[in-house]
Amino acid sequence: MPKENLGRIDSDQHIRSLLLPYCRLKYGEVWQDSILGHKVGCLDGSSEEDLQALMGNNKSTLAIHDPPYNVVVGNSNSNGLGQIAVGKYVDWSRKWVRNTCKILKSSSSLYIWLGADQNAGFQPFADFIIMMREFRELKTRSLITMRNQRGYGTQKNWMAVRQELLYYIKGKPKFNIDAEYTDIPKILRGYYKKINGKITENLERSKSNNIRAGNVWVDIQQVFYRMEENVPGCYAQKPLKAIERIISASSDPGDLIVDFFAHSGTTLLACEKLKRQCFTCDIDTVFAEISIRRLEHYRKTGQTGWQFKTPFPEVDISWETQCKDDKSITEEKTPTEKSLFDFMAITK
Repeated sequence: MPKENLGRIDSDQHIRSLLLPYCRLKYGEVWQDSILGHKVGCLDGSSEEDLQALMGNNKSTLAIHDPPYNVVVGNSNSNGLGQIAVGKYVDWSRKWVRNTCKILKSSSSLYIWLGADQNAGFQPFADFIIMMREFRELKTRSLITMRNQRGYGTQKNWMAVRQELLYYIKGKPKFNIDAEYTDIPKILRGYYKKINGKITENLERSKSNNIRAGNVWVDIQQVFYRMEENVPGCYAQKPLKAIERIISASSDPGDLIVDFFAHSGTTLLACEKLKRQCFTCDIDTVFAEISIRRLEHYRKTGQTGWQFKTPFPEVDISWETQCKDDKSITEEKTPTEKSLFDFMAITK
């Protein structure tokens, strides 16, 4: 059975040491696409100076953020992940939310994926949504749940199979209702509305044979290595279809979309497919590089990911035989690594 040819990037510094020499950006640098003008920066979304370097005088119609959750799930995939105090996490979040408000247009939308630790008072979700009340220019619109096809096994609780998505608006943005329709056919009938003296059922009145996406998404597959869109090493990447749904509903072709946590580059790729412009960044050099490579890979092959292969084919990796005490690994960290592992100590 094929397996991913790359270990978890955000928690294995040995893997990172092998990939860093092949990353084209250093902290503070921005790559710009020559075709559609996309931007990918190795930048900190909580820094006003960094966001100025990314945005300039541009304003965005839509922001889609998938920040680190500050939740350690406790399985083998999360070994080595850090966690900070909830108060510090909220203080940090306040900075990037404030930056987001500054670069959004007067009528725009903001979507934020966020986790909740059910064993710790549902943090950081609980304190985060309270903090969001400080931003009076933002209005709550919906709390969306995406159902994962797989969950964390448990014998003493309900299996965790959900991911939460907060939806806020600024002003009165357009919402493209036609973009919401799913592939799920309508099967339930209901005779409850009289039109021109006749009792009609919902299939007669409907404009579509399929149902609209509500605020519970059950038709989107969680990404895993057997899917083409899988990006090895990028755990917890969001499904391309989920990001495409958001973009189609809350923006129009040609609009500028922003994402301060690029990770596997899903927002960038969705914008490319849907003919939007994307400005995205990640404080991690490796994830910034992967985002650029994913766009280039899609343009060259038409493929949305690498499935179980590797986005770094120039690196000969055999993790079972690699020596973890490689002399090339130094204790000195780049600014990006220091920010990632020491300053915040939080990862997805």
